[in-house]
Amino acid sequence: MDRLQALSVFVAVAEAESFAQGARASGLSAPSATRAINTLETHLGARLFTRSTRRVRLTEAGRAYLGEVREILAQLQAADDAASGAANTPVGRLRITCPQEFGRLHVTPLLTGFLDHYPQVEAEAMMLDRIVNLVEEGFDIAVRIGHLPDSELTAVRIGQVRRVICASPDYLARLGHPRTPDDLARHRLVALAGGAAAREWQLGANAPQRVSVNARLTVSSVAAAIDVARQGWGLCRVLSYQVGPDLDSGQLVRVLQDHEPAPLPVHLVHVEGRRAAAKVRAFLDFAVPRLRALPVLRGEDDTERD
Repeated sequence: MDRLQALSVFVAVAEAESFAQGARASGLSAPSATRAINTLETHLGARLFTRSTRRVRLTEAGRAYLGEVREILAQLQAADDAASGAANTPVGRLRITCPQEFGRLHVTPLLTGFLDHYPQVEAEAMMLDRIVNLVEEGFDIAVRIGHLPDSELTAVRIGQVRRVICASPDYLARLGHPRTPDDLARHRLVALAGGAAAREWQLGANAPQRVSVNARLTVSSVAAAIDVARQGWGLCRVLSYQVGPDLDSGQLVRVLQDHEPAPLPVHLVHVEGRRAAAKVRAFLDFAVPRLRALPVLRGEDDTERD
């Protein structure tokens, strides 16, 4: 096995955290993949993985090596694509990461349409409610909600969303509308587990006010919180796109709109800039106008476009 193939096997095993699955992804037998990694470790004089009966994990040296190897393989692929003309033809696997609810509601429907247009492309959508390092974890594109830090990533703005508090009409008929943030103390609140948002809500755009949350119910799922609010049990606080259809149908009603915080921008980000692979450029061309057209991403005062 040549060195380049061994590096590809190393990446496949690292991503799968399994010699057997990494071997299958590389079109090899498990013993062949194991021999390739052993040869690579011998050549480097360093252990790349720790093995157990259940899982394979990267060592510290392996994690550092993975980032370098991914960059090398990407550069080689770009060189091959440029030489063969594939740089202008969308091919290969497109890896996207996005928040769970955004992925379920908007990315998955886009991807199926995109794949119908480009039969030589495969896609993988990892729906994770955390910030993913695109380079280290091998993703092509990410959906980011919120203000972006300075970085070398290329960002395309697709809209904006707000954090909104809502409840069912039945709940509000029984327990009344909160008129000020202080009124929340007299209502049943459904909070999302994890982070400061489970303990306090920030309200107000010009003069932000932090309101302590004494939640009767805390859940780890946005969909579950919305379901509870639909059923008339209490108030939930979510992103506006997550309840767009419910607000349009009247199943849920926004409250304290005058106290909502400033909107959050939504971007598609990627690494390569103008040198992006054809599959990345094609997806951006396909997805950006469709996402910008979504009413839930326009916002009431979304007048700025990148």
